[in-house]
Amino acid sequence: MEPVDPIHLAEPGLLVLDITAPDETTLRTAAEHLGRHWATSGTPTARRTPGEPGVTGRLYADLRRPGTAPGPGSV
Repeated sequence: MEPVDPIHLAEPGLLVLDITAPDETTLRTAAEHLGRHWATSGTPTARRTPGEPGVTGRLYADLRRPGTAPGPGSV
């Protein structure tokens, strides 16, 4: 992953999350769940590192802003 840009942490409540998951489906699901609570950058691009298990993705979140409410029938 590239270094964190200071602008993404310029104010309290801003986060940069590097997520590691066993597969792309789990990474996508985690990003969707986080997006229900806070404003996020959306589903991250999954990256694989040779020789390391799973996939990683970077997500930006703003804890000061609410996310999307789950739709009907969502768990």
